[in-house]
Amino acid sequence: MSTVSEENKAAAAAIKAKANEAFKNKDFIAAAKLYGEALEKNDQDATIWCNRAFARMNLEEFGYALDDCTKAIERDPRYVKAYYRRALCYLSILKNPQAIADFKKTLALDPQNAVAKKQLEATQKLQRRIEFEKAIEQDEEETAVERVMEAIRSGLDIESSYAGPRLPPASEEAAAKGKKYGINEEFITKMEEWFKAGKTLAKRVVYEIVLGCWDACLQEESLNEIVLEEGMTCDVIGDTHGQYYDLLHLLSLTGKPSKTHCLLFNGDFVDRGSWSVEVALTVMAWKWLFPNTVLLNRGNHETNDMNKVYGFEGEVKHKHGELAYKLFAHVFTALPLATLVSPALPPSPKALAGAVGKGQAPILSKEGRMRYFVTHGGLFSKDNITLDDIRAIPRIGKQPGNEGLMCVGIGFGPDVTKNWCKLNGITGVLRSHEVRQGGYAIEHDGLCTTVFSAPNYVDQTGNKGAFVRIDAHGTREYTTYEAVPHPPMRPMAYAGAMGMF
Repeated sequence: MSTVSEENKAAAAAIKAKANEAFKNKDFIAAAKLYGEALEKNDQDATIWCNRAFARMNLEEFGYALDDCTKAIERDPRYVKAYYRRALCYLSILKNPQAIADFKKTLALDPQNAVAKKQLEATQKLQRRIEFEKAIEQDEEETAVERVMEAIRSGLDIESSYAGPRLPPASEEAAAKGKKYGINEEFITKMEEWFKAGKTLAKRVVYEIVLGCWDACLQEESLNEIVLEEGMTCDVIGDTHGQYYDLLHLLSLTGKPSKTHCLLFNGDFVDRGSWSVEVALTVMAWKWLFPNTVLLNRGNHETNDMNKVYGFEGEVKHKHGELAYKLFAHVFTALPLATLVSPALPPSPKALAGAVGKGQAPILSKEGRMRYFVTHGGLFSKDNITLDDIRAIPRIGKQPGNEGLMCVGIGFGPDVTKNWCKLNGITGVLRSHEVRQGGYAIEHDGLCTTVFSAPNYVDQTGNKGAFVRIDAHGTREYTTYEAVPHPPMRPMAYAGAMGMF
């Protein structure tokens, strides 16, 4: 163990106090940075490591936070708070056995810790359930589409007592293929108002929307691509996390999708917020109506294990039943893993100036065009991954797990981003997955932008939301917005485990 001078201890304590104030003001990025500066002066103070871990947890940087908790425990093996926070980090990345071990250690050191005891019991229950269901779950999901179609063929239709919005008749072309219902903008408008009133759709209507999304996504590769011709724009939208009223506000800012206006939802539509069904059905309905210009990337919360913990499974079953959840779960596997946004026109001076850090040349495709790679979590644990490697990923029916090309949330630095962009002729990476206090952040010398679209995340973070607009020349514009009021329902109201913090 290295010796720290009294002078450095005092300097670290002063910086730590500034970091604590930033944390109190919910500026978690500044807090994490300041805690890091304090550790440069005194890396033997376990509380600074543990405090930085908590700041990173609020940014959903759980891998980094886990490492910080471990450093705190190495310096103080009896540090209860560090074990508890590390357990929460393990739980957040679905390493339940490790989480259980740390909750038990927390209780061994602090037997009266009622919060840790309750969290331990919830995590043990969750793990037993996962183990029990794992063997039968995949077969059930893969047959969910067939089971719904059979229910429809057997006469399942909209109940006569249902007073909500109704789908229009299918087009002649769709009717010739056996379809009864279609979709139009009028239906979506009425559906949004119906949801705002706190009401649910008929089961048949839910099935039709999810199946409409399924049919559209089956036509796409694991790496989707949208070419922005002259006059077209694409809005890249980050995590929306079941915050339905914020989604409606967001759509009022972006404007509705059309043949020339693309909306790219970059994953994590569900979980955390307690209107995840409404968010999912809204984006899926728009996908059904505009299959070529509404684009849905899969996030780490469009997965089974996350849905068990953070509320979506419980919410769907509460509102629409077991089969509806299985249908959603399987259709999530059809969502592309990434989207290549390819402006078709030569880059404008403004686009070139905004593409990279000062003094650096932007990376262009072989044709001299800008290209943006949009994916939920980030880049890959392996080097030299090409766009063709991503296109070839067999995604249907698959869960991403904690490693491999389907895994999201990998930590990656500026050097990784720069090398990967050069290899693939990518001007910049747009990703989501983590809170940014201002709604977005331009990072890695301009090559990586994080965009997060759930303002005041889980009603406590105080962050802004944002979206990024890209035009046919590759110019990017950033719009931020605040949260709007919503009915009195707490986040994760349908979750099977406790909240993270």
